[in-house]
Formats: sequence, structure tokens, C-alpha cells
Amino acid sequence: MKKLLFLILLSLSTFALTAQTNLYQHENFDNLTKDHKIIAIVPFKTTVRLRPKKMKALKEGDLEKIERAEGIGLQSAMHSWFLKRKKRGDLEVNVQDPKRTNAILKKSNITYDNIQDQLPEDLAKLLGVDAVISGDFETDKPMSDGASLALGVVFGFLGSTNSAVINMSIHNGIDAELLWNYNKKVRGSLGSDSDDLVNTLMRKASRRLGYTD
Repeated sequence: MKKLLFLILLSLSTFALTAQTNLYQHENFDNLTKDHKIIAIVPFKTTVRLRPKKMKALKEGDLEKIERAEGIGLQSAMHSWFLKRKKRGDLEVNVQDPKRTNAILKKSNITYDNIQDQLPEDLAKLLGVDAVISGDFETDKPMSDGASLALGVVFGFLGSTNSAVINMSIHNGIDAELLWNYNKKVRGSLGSDSDDLVNTLMRKASRRLGYTD
């Protein structure tokens, strides 16, 4: 019994990473960003591909609520990840609080549903930042607490094997130049929340992100 419990705990704390990783950084990243002071993260566009059995438990519109909560949860987790590195002295720029970012977007009628229709340079000007982080995220298991709270339901996904694909970009605020792009697929037990997921996805990528030391 103890051996079985150990194996279960081990499976929950380890990650199986596929070799599918694409990482791009502009060759002049340092020069293009030398005057950057602050960046913003906008909600990630999220697709949650639940199994048919889980889908049957949802009402019309529930999946969209989950995806919206997941996208905002990932934005918040990414912000927390950057803040930890800022506190350690590993980050050379400031990161705008997502609450401020989302409030400004809301005032301009930019929502989770239409944010991908906006140009990076327009978003940067509106938010008053030097660069914008945005992205797409696809998973078959909701990761954020907000996704469950949005419905008042706990699906019991903790520790289940699943896959996630993230495509994350940083665009220069002045001219929308693509500064950095990270596309990665992760497969395995991704932990219990968005923070676990972001830590897994960003662990290696951060070594090649010009903003970080």
C-alpha cells in the first residue's frame, strides 16, 4: 500500500515533457528592448477539449465560461511567475497588474472574445506599456481554480494525465515587431493549478528570454 501511495505521489509531482518545443527570439532583442520599462500580459485565448463524458455534465454556455476563466487564470499565473523573478532581481522590466490591464481593456470594450482581433501596437498604446504578451492555450483539463468557480463545480481533474499546448508571443509596442515566441506541448500530470502549469512551461523558456537575467 505504501509503495502504491508513493508511486501515485511521484506521478503527481513529475512531468512528462514532449520534444515538441519551438523557441524564437529576435536577433536584435536586446537593442529593441533596451528602453523598455513595463510590459503587459493580456488574457490568453483558451480552448478546453473536454471528453464527451465531461461535456454531458455541462449546460449550454458552460464551456465558454470555463475557457474564459482559464484564459484569465493563465494571465494571472503568468503575472505571478514574472513577479517572483522581479523580486529575485532576475527581471529587468516591470509587469502591469492584470487587474489594471483588464480594467483598461473593458473600458475600451475589448473583451476576452475579441482581444485577438486587436493589433499589438494598439493594445500597447492603450495599456501604456512597451510590449505586450499574448498567446493561445489548448488543454484537455481545466487548470485554474477560476474555471471551477465559474460554474460552482469541481470536476475532479486533480492529478489526471493530460496534455497542454501553449503558443506565447511578445510584441514590441512601437511597431508590433515579434520579439519572442514560444510554442510548447507538455504531456503528463501538470499539477493542480495554473501556477504549476506556468512553472512547467516557462522553466526552460525563461533561460532564453531577454528580459530575464
